[in-house]
Amino acid sequence: MTGRWRSPDPMHLVFSFLGGVVLLFILAPLVGMAFHTPVADLADTAADPEMRRSILLTLWTSLAGTLLLAVCAIPFAYLLARLTFPLKRLILAVVDLPIVIPHTAAGIALLGVLSRDSLIGGVADRAGIPFVGGAPGIMVAMAFVSVPFLVNAARDGFSAVPERYEKAARSLGASPLRVFLTISMPLAWRSILSGLVLMWARGLSEFGAVVMVAYHPMITPVLIYERFGAWGLRYARPASVLFVGVCLLIFLVARLLARDRLDAER
Repeated sequence: MTGRWRSPDPMHLVFSFLGGVVLLFILAPLVGMAFHTPVADLADTAADPEMRRSILLTLWTSLAGTLLLAVCAIPFAYLLARLTFPLKRLILAVVDLPIVIPHTAAGIALLGVLSRDSLIGGVADRAGIPFVGGAPGIMVAMAFVSVPFLVNAARDGFSAVPERYEKAARSLGASPLRVFLTISMPLAWRSILSGLVLMWARGLSEFGAVVMVAYHPMITPVLIYERFGAWGLRYARPASVLFVGVCLLIFLVARLLARDRLDAER
């Protein structure tokens, strides 16, 4: 039996129109940029060794920074979700600071810690880990501006896990670490994965903090900026289209993998 057709609700029509405005606001510049890029220019840019090295550098540094800091950020998010302690609101505000402050200012702040004249930077430099002007510095800058996305998403995921499951496991003799690894994380994995993807994606697009710490070697956002400043829009646009396409492709694959895992669990 088929349901009787009902006319659309006026409120839904208005909301749909407003949603269309938002989608147009997002898509119009990207679609326009793509249509104004000749295929020949895009092919030349894709064949440019400097462009390929830049994209590869951007991808692996953002991914490495995300995974390395996740080792600390995920357990920290669990504590924020489960414990109540003095100054917790202040700590939550500190976690969000990298989102609020200008990223060029974040780069200046990182230089104070990572430069060769500082304690950490000096020790790292003598150990052969150059933060300023090196891939480690790029990773730190990317992770600094993007870690709030992972912490907040993971915290929300852990908060949604019923504490009675953890208490039941503890009453059966499981250690806190085992409860965390076998109950809390598996139940919060969707939020954790979402946070990891968001942190990685935000790190990919970072410019301000990275350019202060490591102009060279060039990640792709810095390379696009340099080409725009040196040769104008015609040379910067193909690099932008290519990089946006690569990012969208990887982001889509990550989302599809997460969806496949969710469907398998169902």
